[in-house]
Amino acid sequence: MSIRERIYSLQEKHDYLDCLLKREQNRPMPDSAYIRDMKVRKLRLKEELMALTPY
Repeated sequence: MSIRERIYSLQEKHDYLDCLLKREQNRPMPDSAYIRDMKVRKLRLKEELMALTPY
């Protein structure tokens, strides 16, 4: 897998987690543990993306 493909894959995962996070936050009684987990996972993906991007 090339770096470009890896970046694209990570960005897709990040966007998917963002969608799940927004959906959970909009529920009448959101699960705070689930929200915290999604935020941590998004942050890890973002850190990996930042390490792979040259700028």
